[in-house]
Amino acid sequence: MDQIPVNNLLNLSGKTAIVTGGAMGIGLGIVARLAEAGVSVMIADLSAEDGEKAAADLFAKGWKVKSTKTDVSNETEVKNLIEQTVSAFGGVDILVNNAGIYPNVLVAQMTFDQFDKILAVNLEGVFLMMKYSTEQMIKQGRGGKVINITSVDALHPSMMGLAAYDASKHGLWGFTKNAAIELAQHKIWVNAIAPGGIMTPGIAKLQEGAPKGEVDMKAMLEIFLKRIPMHRFGEPDDIGKAALFLASDMSSYMTGAQIVVDGGVLLS
Repeated sequence: MDQIPVNNLLNLSGKTAIVTGGAMGIGLGIVARLAEAGVSVMIADLSAEDGEKAAADLFAKGWKVKSTKTDVSNETEVKNLIEQTVSAFGGVDILVNNAGIYPNVLVAQMTFDQFDKILAVNLEGVFLMMKYSTEQMIKQGRGGKVINITSVDALHPSMMGLAAYDASKHGLWGFTKNAAIELAQHKIWVNAIAPGGIMTPGIAKLQEGAPKGEVDMKAMLEIFLKRIPMHRFGEPDDIGKAALFLASDMSSYMTGAQIVVDGGVLLS
């Protein structure tokens, strides 16, 4: 096999990606890196306003980015998202399942509806996105890449109050591995990224002491930070760079793998 020149490895011009939850935080970091590499990106976010602002800001840089309001747990909206992406950009080559919620509620105080909603977004939403995106990829016949954003909590619990979140992320890691086996025959590689503590707008609010559920998240985050060998939270771009690696030919012989990007916290 001829070696691909280094300058071409991260050139993804002509590819199209969907990034769920792409309007801010980790999702926006991923959108920016893919767009910079030449990918046409559709931001799918529950907030139409935030999605439109993010798309406009990146479009102003000369990058091909659009947005559409999408609830990934709604099958009709997911189908519409795929149709809009194909209409706007001509296909789907890369799917990044980043949308997720993480209410911090102790099991004793958790309601069934809260538990059900977490699974609906974090796990069932990924199923819907993968089902319809990979159907399009198979139809196109040129393969594709799926990148699922799990968490270090898919490997080890990080703090109290995240039992339902941890269940969803463990499930997503298992789903990723099995889907990788199924889709390999179509040259669709399915991998995951497990972020540790990433400084997103949501985490920043928690650090300010904003109330969230039954757990003192400000105190928990201070404890979590002390466990990170790098002594800092990561940035969304740290995940963006890992996603670019998985979306490119840099990861041409990888499927069913999970990249941990956590500053070393799992070592502690």
